[in-house]
Formats: sequence, C-alpha cells, structure tokens
Amino acid sequence: MVRVFVDTSALLTLLNADDTHHRTAHAHWLQWIEQGVSFETHNYVLVESHALAQSRLGMGAVQGFETAILPLLTVHWVDPQLHQSAIQLLIASNRRSLSLVDCTSFVLMGQTGMSLAFAFDQHFAEQGFRLLPEEQ
Repeated sequence: MVRVFVDTSALLTLLNADDTHHRTAHAHWLQWIEQGVSFETHNYVLVESHALAQSRLGMGAVQGFETAILPLLTVHWVDPQLHQSAIQLLIASNRRSLSLVDCTSFVLMGQTGMSLAFAFDQHFAEQGFRLLPEEQ
C-alpha cells in the first residue's frame, strides 16, 4: 500500500478553491482515494490546519475539513519523544522559516519510513522527501 504524508499546505489547498494549486491538488486527491492510498499526518498538522483554515477561510472550511478530509486521514499522535526529537531538529536547523510542525513531520516520516509528502512546502523536498503532486 502506498503511504503519503499529508501536510498543512496540501490540506489548505484542498479547502481553498481560489488557491492556484487547488484544481491539481483536488484531482490528485480524488485519484489517490480511488487507488487506495493511505493518507497519514500527525495531530500538530491538524491543529495548524484548523487554525489557518478558520482564520483564512472561515468556519465552513473547518467543517468541510472535519467531514470530508479528516475521516480519510490516519493521525499519528505526537508523544513526548517525537516532540523532543522535533525540537532538537528545529534547533539544529537554526532556520526561522522552518516550523516545529514541519520538523515533527520530518521526524515522523523518517521514523515510519514514509518518503512521499502531499505538500506544497519545499522544505519537504529539501529534507529528501518526494513531493506530490510531482508537477510542482
């Protein structure tokens, strides 16, 4: 089974019909659902996605996320060890543009053997993960 990590950047793109990548993201999302792709993320992405969707797109987007997208995601809950590993990566990276949520994603993907990221965030590619959709 193909496992794909889902980032906040992709979730917001799916929720925002005005986003320049929305049509491509949505078409791939539907194709991947038909193919039985396993979509995975972690609870920090959920918190970030809720906050950004609510502030940028409104409560309708939050409701759409909860009803149409969240049921398709396997959520990994961040434990103290994962959190600490992500903090260490964040500090070691010494980059203001890299977030704790991103670092948590990178550590989780490394620990679970995921190499594919549904994301519109180039930090994933910089860390050696393959971005989907590939025509980015």
